[in-house]
Amino acid sequence: MRHSFKNDYAEGAHPRILEAIIKNNLSQQNGYGLDEFSLNAAELIKTQCDSTNASVHFVSGGTQANLIVISALLRPHESVVAAHTGHIFTNEAGAIEATGHKVHGVLTSDGKLRPEDIQSVLDIHQNVPHQIKQKMVYISNSTEVGTIYSMRELRDLYSFCQDKNLILFMDGARLGHALTAETNDTSFADIAKYTDVFYLGGTKNGALIGEAIVITNPNLQDEFGFHLKQKGAMLAKGRLLGIQFQELLTDNLYFELAKYANQQAMKIKKAFLEKGCAFLSETFTNQIFPILSKNQIDELSERFDFYVWKKINDEISAVRIITSWATTDEIVTEFINEIKNLK
Repeated sequence: MRHSFKNDYAEGAHPRILEAIIKNNLSQQNGYGLDEFSLNAAELIKTQCDSTNASVHFVSGGTQANLIVISALLRPHESVVAAHTGHIFTNEAGAIEATGHKVHGVLTSDGKLRPEDIQSVLDIHQNVPHQIKQKMVYISNSTEVGTIYSMRELRDLYSFCQDKNLILFMDGARLGHALTAETNDTSFADIAKYTDVFYLGGTKNGALIGEAIVITNPNLQDEFGFHLKQKGAMLAKGRLLGIQFQELLTDNLYFELAKYANQQAMKIKKAFLEKGCAFLSETFTNQIFPILSKNQIDELSERFDFYVWKKINDEISAVRIITSWATTDEIVTEFINEIKNLK
């Protein structure tokens, strides 16, 4: 049987989530996010990120979260700056542009934006009615190439955005993996403190579906619910999302699952390093990008699935290997043995 390292949402959901859904299946609840599970999950998030005045909204997926946040917070003439690897720039079928907002993609070496990257976009726009106005900065943590923001990088970016009157929005589809990486020096509370809005991803970390949008800037909170409803994101059975986050945020399950996925990836990374492989980016999360020859890729592809991420030249390419909360030791061992035998 072939095993997939293509993504971290190939499995269904952590058993505790399924058990919680079944256990509470027949309890009658209010709809549209006003059920006891969603209300409790929102309070857990606000408490754990030390942001009691934040507003929390649950949606079904990451693209939906990105689209609604950006379209809700920007006026028609405003745009967003993102890294060229950012999900909104490369992988969402023009979802943001379809709402009328341009995405400025900035080339970066490691998937992370820095103040000078944003300034390069601001410099070619004069903030006059003849041009669109940059109003938001979009970052991912961890990034699409597995890197993470340090405390200093995040704080500097937030300070720059405040000085320039820009909204800082963090895509947290893999935020759990960023916060549990062995090199990470930021906390959940730091994320809330140094962004205007972020979301906590569940889909890629043990949930069936779901992301939790957290708006920490009080000036951005009003009437957000109207945008959720208008975009079809306000579920009548919002309990399905709330109960999952309630379970994930109880007994530290969310971060334990992310840490486990990271550890499994680091075992595989070590095997590639011992084989002498280089990497596209230096990562300590659940995504790794070893650079392999065509023959090596063909060898590994016989038993395992993964994406060929970037062609380096005619002979070598970077592949993406992703582990999840459900990646077993047995599968990791099998994969490592295949890596050891690569020619």
